[in-house]
Amino acid sequence: MLRTRKSAAGGPARAGLRRAVGATLAAAVTSTFLAGAARADPAAEPTVRPTSGSTASGPIRWAPCPEDGSVECGTLSLPVDWADPAGQRFDLAVARRRATDPAARVGVLFFGPGGPGDSGVQKVVESVRFSAEQRRRFDIVSFDPRGVGRSNPVVCAADLLARVPQVITDQAQFDATVRDNAALRADCRARTGPVFDHLDTRSAVRDLDAVLAALGEERLTFHGSSYGTLLGAQYADEYPHRVRAMVLESVIDHSLQRRPFLASQAVAAQDSFDEFVAWCDRAAECALHGRDVRARWAEVLDRAERGELPDPTRPGATLTPFTLTARAQRDLYGPDWTVLAGRIATWSATPAPAVAAAKPAAAAASTAAGPAGGEQANPLAVFCQDWSLPVDGYAEYARQLRRLAALAPDVRYPLVVQALALCLGAPVGNPQHRLRGRTDVPVLVAATRHDPVSEFDRAAAVARQLRGVLLAYEGWGHGSYTTSPCMGSTIDRYLVDLAPPAPTTHCPPLEPR
Repeated sequence: MLRTRKSAAGGPARAGLRRAVGATLAAAVTSTFLAGAARADPAAEPTVRPTSGSTASGPIRWAPCPEDGSVECGTLSLPVDWADPAGQRFDLAVARRRATDPAARVGVLFFGPGGPGDSGVQKVVESVRFSAEQRRRFDIVSFDPRGVGRSNPVVCAADLLARVPQVITDQAQFDATVRDNAALRADCRARTGPVFDHLDTRSAVRDLDAVLAALGEERLTFHGSSYGTLLGAQYADEYPHRVRAMVLESVIDHSLQRRPFLASQAVAAQDSFDEFVAWCDRAAECALHGRDVRARWAEVLDRAERGELPDPTRPGATLTPFTLTARAQRDLYGPDWTVLAGRIATWSATPAPAVAAAKPAAAAASTAAGPAGGEQANPLAVFCQDWSLPVDGYAEYARQLRRLAALAPDVRYPLVVQALALCLGAPVGNPQHRLRGRTDVPVLVAATRHDPVSEFDRAAAVARQLRGVLLAYEGWGHGSYTTSPCMGSTIDRYLVDLAPPAPTTHCPPLEPR
């Protein structure tokens, strides 16, 4: 059974079924925290090298995962605060899928899950993220990052989380959000335990190094996706000579301060929407083919601004502009253009509710929905400790929103907008900085030309910072390894043979549907 630790105040960090709240950078996620199987008594791992600074407590003890007995699950006891290795500890949940061809085994491939809030354990159990070649040649290992899933998850009062606005509308609400966020953090800390104050990716880098040591591995072979690229990039920055091979797919550029970071998110989202409109113009299968897509979308968005757009998933409720654009942006991830076109056609044809919403349109556009009681997971707490996005007051906040709307006139509200509200007043343990690590083998940065979150130019910037190689997919969507055979085979060849592609390598686009 997965053990939990008590906070200094005595509040337990509870496991069990939790429903994730809010939008991550990708979208709203649902997390199920499962109890681990009873531990077997397997042999210990090989003798390991010491980790830098301090060590984990003992080897990983493996047992079959309850969801799939062919996968091994385990836990590793680690310091909550790596600056105080003798202090409080938590259990990091780890999973391993053994290589299917032991004779051809290269080593361990570590997967860095995205989100923040994705479960690396679940990715290994499901195994749909990994090619047959990866499964054949590597033991595939991942973990639930601290504060996520089965690794001492961050949990908070649902009613306090529900107070966090999607979009702040005036100075009074701005001030209330600062106060409410302080109360929310205190509540999350009491429910989660001391790990709440040490969720940042720099701490996760030390966790990753400890897992490698516990596995008896001298060097890291890593494939990170989306937010998981932050973990990989910072590992390469801190321990460059421990990297055997590293793929950063749909990379996050952690060197960007607030203004350029927000701009990058807006530009990426708008670019992907532009590509969707261009597809509708040329594809007969688009439900809006032959119509003015932007005009239809603008009508739908204006109705949401007035509080007149029914939410098909919640009878009697209306869609806020932020929720509307968040759903549209989620469809750009695949991309699922056919789905998005159908949504817009349906929204456009849906009549306004007979009775106006009880809330004024402005308030409805800025209040996040959530259940009134109980606990919810809060994976975005990780993001708030990784990014310094200070906003001094509502006037500055409003200026930022106007700037984002100018950069992304169709999207208006990039997903990161909600993080601006949730992270107000939060202490940052891992602020943005440029990468300076120089690995022995070039890091491979896999970038999609039209990624709705990871702007292509920023991926190129990360490749330059690490003196890596940029591999370009000239297509669409957030991620390319599983959608482009060209990208998949090139990445696998690099991971297995340490053969990076030429710097000018481009993979052709595949028309999505």
